[in-house]
Amino acid sequence: MPDIVVMFFVLGLAAGLLRSDLKIPQATYETLSLLLMLTIGLKGGMVLHGNIHWQLLPEMGSVLLLGACIPLLLYPVLKRLLNLSVANSASIAAHYGSVSAGTFAVALAYAESNSLVVGAEVTLYLVMLELPAIIVGLLLYRRLGNKASAGNLSLKALWHETLTNKSVILLVGGVIIGMMYGTQQGSQVTSLLTNSFKVVLALFLLEMGLMAAQTLRPIPWHHWRLALFALITPNLLGAIGVGVGTALQLELGSIVILGSLVASASYIAAPAAIKAAIPDADIGLAMLSSLGITFPFNVLVGIGLYHHMALLIS
Repeated sequence: MPDIVVMFFVLGLAAGLLRSDLKIPQATYETLSLLLMLTIGLKGGMVLHGNIHWQLLPEMGSVLLLGACIPLLLYPVLKRLLNLSVANSASIAAHYGSVSAGTFAVALAYAESNSLVVGAEVTLYLVMLELPAIIVGLLLYRRLGNKASAGNLSLKALWHETLTNKSVILLVGGVIIGMMYGTQQGSQVTSLLTNSFKVVLALFLLEMGLMAAQTLRPIPWHHWRLALFALITPNLLGAIGVGVGTALQLELGSIVILGSLVASASYIAAPAAIKAAIPDADIGLAMLSSLGITFPFNVLVGIGLYHHMALLIS
């Protein structure tokens, strides 16, 4: 049986497709997402407490390079095989190079439920993969697109907007606080958040299911090529992530999480940045593929599949 938190996503998806009046208030969703990001950061930081060493640099460099290369791999596919515009090709490539914090949270819960050994640095993967793809996507658009219609957002402003995004601030802040205090010190605060991690994740996934259903209603049959792309791409990217993790000799749980992250697509940070940076892009297409198709695939099937891939390779 799937992890119980996944069933909350299924519940939200089913409710949305059935046009139920179930709705999570926007303020509640904002609170859940903030708590989730902060808790992920704290969990990672507490594990990193006393475990920071220079040997992490090649690993982090490889993850950073991976995030930058994914849009370069996907752009020609989107442009030539799917016949999308330069703007939409660059936009979707950037979304798939960036990552989904929700997928990371589910992968982390999956690793814990299956007693997989996870390295202390996995939360840093989330931070390292968030920005490079957005930058590369923008550079592709400015290089290959209509410069006259390029957004007014400079690279400096894009760096600032992405790095000061509330999710990034909470993730990085949580990591720093967790590293400073560890598991024991400050436990009156950290234990409350970490012990309620799965409850917060379950409610967050309920809302994600409702949001995914919105992108799929009515079923967009005319975008069948994009739907195929959104189903096939996570398998290929997940295999790349698992391969890189295996080559870096990571722990099995870390390999599964890296594969899941590389296979994911952003639906929070990337849309906000791309809207300003690539005004010609149809963000609806990116949300359809990333949130409507790839996110459900990874949550329901993909993470377990990447686990099996890792076992086969090792």
